[in-house]
Amino acid sequence: MSAPQESGATPEPRRWLALLPLLVFMALAGIFLAQLLSDRDTTTVPSALIGQPAPATPLPPLDGVDLPGFEPSRLAGKVTLVNVWASWCVPCRQEHPVLMELARQGRVDIVGFNYKDKPENARRFLAELGNPYAALGVDESGRSAIDWGVYGIPETFLVGKDGNIAWKHVGPFDPRNVETTLMPEIEKALAAQ
Repeated sequence: MSAPQESGATPEPRRWLALLPLLVFMALAGIFLAQLLSDRDTTTVPSALIGQPAPATPLPPLDGVDLPGFEPSRLAGKVTLVNVWASWCVPCRQEHPVLMELARQGRVDIVGFNYKDKPENARRFLAELGNPYAALGVDESGRSAIDWGVYGIPETFLVGKDGNIAWKHVGPFDPRNVETTLMPEIEKALAAQ
């Protein structure tokens, strides 16, 4: 017969079970820390649409602004930035001067998708900050943004001359990321046949 266990003694396997949540937490914390310190560009989000034809999502124009709406046919034969924005989006306001500068340079067309916005607010936004767009479609329901794979705004897509999405940027542009990421992508798209 085996000897009875002393009262109050904890069997060895239970000690390890008590440490298991701490070990799992430490492992997850290590993974998150590695991601934070990896210098990975979080504004470049993988998209299943890269290399695919831009979605054929015609959008009506913004009333009271003398610009055409979005017609997918206008993407053919030229390099175009498609910028998804709204007047209520603070980062959209931050990136707007950068878009104005890109429009002044004239290297690419910039097309806007006004996302789930009130027309009067969108008009006020453009009147205050300027209008960099060659065409401006209204995506009142957000359905077209879903077709384009938008996670949140602002998001910008670079569409090549062939009508395929060449690149996607999540978040606002600033002068640094325009110089280091957007301009090289534009140059590649302009050089492509």
